[in-house]
Amino acid sequence: MAANMYRVGDYVYFENSSSNPYLVRRIEELNKTANGNVEAKVVCLFRRRDISSSLNSLADSNAREFEEESKQPTMTEQQRHQLKHRELFLSRQFESLPATHIRGKCSVTLLNETDILGQYLEKEDCFFYSLVFDPVQKTLLADQGEIRVGCKYQAEIPDRLAEGESDNRNQQKMEMKVWDPDNPLTDRQIDQFLVVARAVGTFARALDCSSSIRQPSLHMSAAAASRDITLFHAMDTLQRNGYDLAKAMSTLVPQGGPVLCRDEMEEWSASEAMLFEEALEKYGKDFNDIRQDFLPWKSLASIVQFYYMWKTTDRYIQQKRLKAAEADSKLKQVYIPTYTKPNPNQIISVGSKPGMNGAGFQKGLTCESCHTTQSAQWYAWGPPNMQCRLCASCWIYWKKYGGLKTPTQLEGAARSASEPHSRGHLSRPEAQSLSPYTTSASRAKLLAKNRQTFLLQTTRLTRLARRLCRDVLQPRRAARRPYAPINANAIKAECSIRLPKAAKAPLKIHPLARLPLAAIVKELAAQAPLKPKTPRGTKTPINRNQLSQSRGLAGLVGKRGYEGAGEGHRPPRVRMGASGLPFSANGRPLAAGLRTGPPPASKRQKLNPADAPNPVVFVATKDTRALRKALTHLELRRAARRPNLPLKVKPGLPLRSGGALAPSAPPHPASTSEPIVLED
Repeated sequence: MAANMYRVGDYVYFENSSSNPYLVRRIEELNKTANGNVEAKVVCLFRRRDISSSLNSLADSNAREFEEESKQPTMTEQQRHQLKHRELFLSRQFESLPATHIRGKCSVTLLNETDILGQYLEKEDCFFYSLVFDPVQKTLLADQGEIRVGCKYQAEIPDRLAEGESDNRNQQKMEMKVWDPDNPLTDRQIDQFLVVARAVGTFARALDCSSSIRQPSLHMSAAAASRDITLFHAMDTLQRNGYDLAKAMSTLVPQGGPVLCRDEMEEWSASEAMLFEEALEKYGKDFNDIRQDFLPWKSLASIVQFYYMWKTTDRYIQQKRLKAAEADSKLKQVYIPTYTKPNPNQIISVGSKPGMNGAGFQKGLTCESCHTTQSAQWYAWGPPNMQCRLCASCWIYWKKYGGLKTPTQLEGAARSASEPHSRGHLSRPEAQSLSPYTTSASRAKLLAKNRQTFLLQTTRLTRLARRLCRDVLQPRRAARRPYAPINANAIKAECSIRLPKAAKAPLKIHPLARLPLAAIVKELAAQAPLKPKTPRGTKTPINRNQLSQSRGLAGLVGKRGYEGAGEGHRPPRVRMGASGLPFSANGRPLAAGLRTGPPPASKRQKLNPADAPNPVVFVATKDTRALRKALTHLELRRAARRPNLPLKVKPGLPLRSGGALAPSAPPHPASTSEPIVLED
């Protein structure tokens, strides 16, 4: 009964989603709505998963400083991981939630230097906070209510001076003496002087125009003159005049008129007092926020003095009575029964009704947190395509603390799937800047420094698992989405179950004799030697006869442009006639001005050297280019799909003396045979 009774000031769990962790809130008010339901006005507390990564790094640095200053005992990596789930961030954000969404109580305390962080892990439903999070400004600040305990907060008391020893301290920086209790005046004489000072203060207010408007009656003026500011002025006058009553009397009433001393209650106007009461209702005794948002023209000392004087007025007593009457009309506590409805993420067993949530999960899956295979109840967790699950104890830990017991990579994937701060909500430039495949020049230079050639070699068990667990792995879907993670633990567990059954019918695996990588590189380098670099600024002669030759098959070797990349906009396939001239799909020869090859080299996009995955670059020679022109389109595609096999050349092709193919048709005559010189 007491566990289900919730009162104002309790820290409780609220459930806003069946798959997300609980919300930690503090109850400020319990209000009954018009339809009879109970709503709770709560203060929001945020977890680490609710703030950005930059603020998380700031919280990490603050935690390291706290551990160094308080000399915390060493902890394991798992304990540090779980300790982050116990840290909360206080805020000044309020919200109203239905009281029926309460799922239990918890304890939240302010972190103190004398606390041991390991004690929070030993207690159930125990959290701590040390920083305040502003959801609007997105900032983390230290809490103003920090308890300053420790040696560095204590005052340093100097040694006592010996008798006759001189004081070498700077007396101007020391405090000034304002009253001497061993003065020659008696208590009766001091009281009489204070009465005279009050009378002078009342007379001064009667002469002041602004004071006569604020205190129109003699009774109000006498009450204002009896405040502490008048008494402090009178006692200070006695101290400055050496406790001589005659001199002090003449100081109270100088030649220009009586001295008027006013405190903060008289200096503030009625509108400023109303603003202060409104700010006090919103922020409480947080005078820094009151000054910043409501009274920026007042000093902090003035606001503090006005607060303590305002507490002695009738206005404060009236507001206190009104608040007490409102508190009596509001609910003090509410009873919420234990929530017993099944969770939609609960995985139903095999014998349950089909179509329920949880059906379709593969057997042999382990818990993503503790990796156990036995549990009384399982719960679906993470992205739906991953088919991950948690056991009963890890599910309760996830709901209460917002994380897994052990750090995993899938925890971040589940967080991004459940939070609205996903990459899908970013703009296109922002998403491209976050992508690791960005091809900007600056990023390519960074990648070129660390890029190395690597060979991914799979084991025999991995190749077997790909074929045995094809329904779980879905290789075609995984190939279309290479960025999506694959649950390797689930595939291994399913393969261990299916492997003994599949051992009766062994798979036919044809081993391939593969040459080492060094031999392949050496052979390719021998077949296609590197082209020497042309010195910058040299003149390159170009014959016009070469430019006027047909480029029929050169367009097939080149890459298709982006303009015709759609399914319905493919360019017509080009055929070759007996004379070597290109033909279109309808059998007619192409016009002389129609270009079937790739765009000229001047319009081609230059390749970035940083994009090359290997520093070795193979340049095609005249022989290889002539060989490409002689091959058919089908042979080119077959050679591109299997680059490791040797290419078979037809023996009937005529070759030049240098090994190149003879041209099938004579070149067209040009207007001149003189070479054209291009300046680089």
